Amino acid sequence: MKATPSEMLLGILASSSLYASTFYFNDWLTSELSYGLGVNWIYLPAGLRLFLTLIFGLYGAIGISLASFLICYFGAFPQELTTCIGVGLISGFAPYLAKIFVLRNIKISPDLSDLSFPKLAICILIYALLSASLHQWWFATRGLDNSGAFHHFVVMFIGDVFGTVILIGLIKFGLDVLRSLKTA
Repeated sequence: MKATPSEMLLGILASSSLYASTFYFNDWLTSELSYGLGVNWIYLPAGLRLFLTLIFGLYGAIGISLASFLICYFGAFPQELTTCIGVGLISGFAPYLAKIFVLRNIKISPDLSDLSFPKLAICILIYALLSASLHQWWFATRGLDNSGAFHHFVVMFIGDVFGTVILIGLIKFGLDVLRSLKTA
């Protein structure tokens, strides 16, 4: 089913605003857990990246990319257009590529109706591996502060996994509460 222009715009705007809000909330909440530029031991927006691309697909990836570019350009990263474009594209399209890989190789239906916990765990690990690898490669390519080192990759991978598990757990808990309120 093809998305209408208003559905495309909704996916992009919802993804960019939710991602930016979660990024700044995570920055406030876990500032003591920051390991380095763009690297955190718990990164809740990673979970949102995966969730939004699972729900909105390409339009979620575009929204995340736009928000991530703006966060990068106006944040702690050097205000260098090429660096920030790369960070934005990796932030938005690493989870999208993980989604495509998982849908094709793990046999999950496009509407996610058969998404089980083991399949979700595989998706999370593939996404975290892809995201941490691409980010650290890009940081090293651009010569950013102590980036590209193996320990930065490991911390980013762990932070993405923890953040994704925590955020998806919170979303599931919230949906369960809403369901119980409807039946009460």
